[in-house]
Amino acid sequence: MKFGTSGLRGLVSDLLGPDTARYAMAFGGYLLSTKQARLGSKIYVGGDLRLSTPQIMVTCMNALEKVGLSPVDCGFLPTPALALHAMSNKAACLMVTGSHIPADRNGIKFYTPHGEITKADEGAITALALDRLTEVQDISPARRFDVEQDAELLFLERNKMLLPEKALTKLRIGVYQHSTVARDTLVSVLKYHGADVIPLGRSNEFIPVDTEAVPESLVKLFKHWADMHHLDAIVSADGDGDRPLVTDENGDVVRGDALGVLVARFLSADVVATPVTSSSGVETSGRYRVIRTKVGSPYVIEGMAGACEASSHSVMGFEANGGVLLASTIDCIGRVLQPLPTRDSFLPILVALHTAASQRKRLSLVVSALKLPVALSDRIESFPIEESAALMTRLRAGPDQLAEFLEPIGRITHVSDVDGLRITVNAGEVVHIRPSGNAPEMRCCVEAENRGRAEALLLRVMELIAAARAR
Repeated sequence: MKFGTSGLRGLVSDLLGPDTARYAMAFGGYLLSTKQARLGSKIYVGGDLRLSTPQIMVTCMNALEKVGLSPVDCGFLPTPALALHAMSNKAACLMVTGSHIPADRNGIKFYTPHGEITKADEGAITALALDRLTEVQDISPARRFDVEQDAELLFLERNKMLLPEKALTKLRIGVYQHSTVARDTLVSVLKYHGADVIPLGRSNEFIPVDTEAVPESLVKLFKHWADMHHLDAIVSADGDGDRPLVTDENGDVVRGDALGVLVARFLSADVVATPVTSSSGVETSGRYRVIRTKVGSPYVIEGMAGACEASSHSVMGFEANGGVLLASTIDCIGRVLQPLPTRDSFLPILVALHTAASQRKRLSLVVSALKLPVALSDRIESFPIEESAALMTRLRAGPDQLAEFLEPIGRITHVSDVDGLRITVNAGEVVHIRPSGNAPEMRCCVEAENRGRAEALLLRVMELIAAARAR
């Protein structure tokens, strides 16, 4: 178990043991020691729809009670809904979710009363957890915990007030429900805004959906549904509902950073924080100032916080996976949208659909009008962390090693080492190689002028990574 790009992650077999109690107690102790909670303070707990989640939630609540807090069971709801509910009550919360990773894994996301924890918070919590190595024994529940059945209401109201009345009336939208905890809420919100909604692909078994690496088999299914049901778009989210998945009318997946740009324009944002993995075209796609960060919502939050300290302007962030974060209060169509400094999938979904409806354009045309370079990504799964670390060390050893690795592709003109290796080749094309922070995977993203070139570039880089691994 360790902290990744967002939250604690590990195998279910580990999370069902005492380590979960240790980290939950450490989080509670951290809140008390930093005076972000008092003895007896409520702390809200929610989870996704994985089979392992309910038991891990109970373990967490029991551990939090042992350090003097009052856990409240919010059931199964999207992460941004839980965070918003807790923040509105000036309380901390804890979300049991593995997000988009496979069902044999799970995780925990931690939130102070001010929002998602930072990397500094992660370090302090980890240190406290290590101090409790011999402290955790009985982790069985002491009693039944308080239940908050209406924890999602504020989030529902937030999304209902986001768009003009019946803004999506002329759209026919498919909702790929699979096993995301956001599946019913998405249907409710879209219907409220007037869309004709077609639920699709609901599953009782957990399906890991990574919005940054949608498999070709799923894209083919989207295309089939789009054609069969005459859809204007298909929308979905990852397991805990904080990363959006949107397709256009053809079933083609809309890239996450394009969704982020649409939100920035919709909100007339002054400052946008986004990781280095987002498109290099973000800077030229709006009038906002762009702050580039490492990959992971904690880094985006840190970037937004710095911008808020420097000015009183509207500040937001987004990740390449499409999740949008708000750091400041923003006026939205005459209404006030309160800060929500954690990833949210609903805002980008609604904005993308509203933009298409208000402009009376197909979503594919709305996206192409942004004129972002074509970006494609892929990953090699079951890539042990020690192997990915060794490969990155070798490529960072010097310019000659990196040049030799990419020689079949072209000449290197620029290298950024902010997070992984982001390399500009052939005076414009981009290759970004980065080990996942959440799972044993090696990720690669490329940018090129057109789709054909991007597909060829991605295929070649993935071959080079596989070959380097085999050495």
